[in-house]
Amino acid sequence: MSAAVKYTLGRIGLFVAVLAGLWLIDMNVFLKLMLALVFSAALSFFLLRGWRDEMAEEMAGAAERRRTEKERLRSALAGDENQPPTPDPPR
Repeated sequence: MSAAVKYTLGRIGLFVAVLAGLWLIDMNVFLKLMLALVFSAALSFFLLRGWRDEMAEEMAGAAERRRTEKERLRSALAGDENQPPTPDPPR
């Protein structure tokens, strides 16, 4: 499973859990939703740190692969025949 999917599902799960806890308290529904959003964001900062870091590494790797491929294509279009073709990265 992708790190981004895991992190997103973790954030949604924390929001639902906090909202379920707040649902027992007698207050305005809009206030419950806002408090659940704020508390789940704060909790995810600490509880989901590993998944967030994993997602950031995954995104940085994808950006690096795109940058490398872009440079390779630019050099090929410019007529630079001296560079050997690079193999496609595994997916």
